[in-house]
Amino acid sequence: MSETAAKAPGAPATAGDANRWKALVFIALAQLMVVLDATIVNIALPSAQVDLGISDGNRQWVVTAYALAFGGLLLFGGRIADLWGRKNAFVVGLIGFAGASALGGAAQNQAMMFGARALQGVFGALLAPAALSLLAVMFTDAKERAKAFGIYGAIAGGGGAVGFILGGVLTEYMDWRWTFFVNIPFAVVAALGAYFVIREPEGGRNRNPLDIPGVLLSTLGLVALVYGFTRAESDGWGDSVTVGMFVASAVLLLAFVVTEAKVKAPLLPLRVVTDRNRGGIYLSLGIAIIAMFGTFLFLTYYLQVVKGFSPIKTGFAFMPMIVGMMVGSTQIGTRLMTRLPARMLMGPGFLVAAVGMLLMTQLEIGSSYASIILPAMLLLGLGMGTAFMPAMSLATLGVEPRDAGVASAMVNTSQQVGGAIGTALLNTIAASATTSYIADHIGSATTKSQQQLVALEGQVHGYTNAIWFAVGMLVLAAVIVVTLVNAGRPDAHTVTGSAEGAEDEVPVPVVAH
Repeated sequence: MSETAAKAPGAPATAGDANRWKALVFIALAQLMVVLDATIVNIALPSAQVDLGISDGNRQWVVTAYALAFGGLLLFGGRIADLWGRKNAFVVGLIGFAGASALGGAAQNQAMMFGARALQGVFGALLAPAALSLLAVMFTDAKERAKAFGIYGAIAGGGGAVGFILGGVLTEYMDWRWTFFVNIPFAVVAALGAYFVIREPEGGRNRNPLDIPGVLLSTLGLVALVYGFTRAESDGWGDSVTVGMFVASAVLLLAFVVTEAKVKAPLLPLRVVTDRNRGGIYLSLGIAIIAMFGTFLFLTYYLQVVKGFSPIKTGFAFMPMIVGMMVGSTQIGTRLMTRLPARMLMGPGFLVAAVGMLLMTQLEIGSSYASIILPAMLLLGLGMGTAFMPAMSLATLGVEPRDAGVASAMVNTSQQVGGAIGTALLNTIAASATTSYIADHIGSATTKSQQQLVALEGQVHGYTNAIWFAVGMLVLAAVIVVTLVNAGRPDAHTVTGSAEGAEDEVPVPVVAH
């Protein structure tokens, strides 16, 4: 591939596809669209609810329908990408996502809206693992890989906050329907670019037949788990359906593991998750996301309800976190990833984020944005950006090319399940703390304004209680990384499973300098 050598002097002749940097633009664009979609709809939800006559009891389905389809089908989507070709899965996922977004924007009733959101989830589950695994197989030189994953990680982290701003602007100045229609140009540009630019490396496909029992058990198990947590948030942990969902999920996922150990061509080869490094990455990422998602939610409510910020102002208030993430990901993570073991970036990264969270436990009604929220967001962004980048790269490092899609899907699955758990768990903690605070203090409030003050104080008390829990989660994520992830410094010449005593070292075919 002399063309590659010409484009990147000093790089090995087989460092990757000649068009890999162009491909990164379209992969990053698709990732931005998927991440944007997760938050942009939240801002538009109140207006859409009124227009379509969705009841308070049903409005959660706008978020839940997407989360269930996306979280439940990710492993299946990852395997389809391995089987069918990542480029094909990526392009079809984009076109389907655009179609589902058009349907959501044109929704005339709640059924049409819920259906469109579920369809977005289905195509998102095909698109997200294909995007990450394309990066894994196209960027094989360690230094280039660090840069590519730095950009991807910054977008994955910062895109959510961009969604708040864009959602606020579109909802306030145009119409909530534009929060759906905005996906269409993203998807069309990314699909066309990918179709003409991406050339997948040869021999990376998994030609084994699809493991149907694995698909059914994993999809039903994950859907039951995500739905259990979603229902716990609205109906309580003791609700019989909630408990039933958790029991069903445990049984189905256990059956899935047993099946995968026995079948000839498993949906999720257990070697992908039993590798100590990857197992540690998936677990720590999921736990860190639990902390992140819940906090996003509380900060949005704190800024809008307690501080009276408009949707746009709230979106801009999240900017320090985006800046922190981009600096952490592209400057700190990328520069140090080829020099330090991954755990030396991820562990401290999660701890810096925990310090940012710790600052947020000091929130009160009268707290100023500049003194608490601004530095907290910067630290949170810096820490998460630094930790996410090596995590994204290491999760697919040393995986056989035929398993790249499913290894990527596990990254997305840990994030999706972590997000669903985080929202439900932290919301429940906050709600019970708020209720008990109001019950204890409402007696002394004699006037209406005093009662309103107690209610607001109760809300903030609930948020800070839940944020304390999030601090603990980030510390736990750091402990897991330092204990389990023992990958050494990635060698600048080759990309292997790990450098420092990992049990399951599988080299990715790369020709050394």
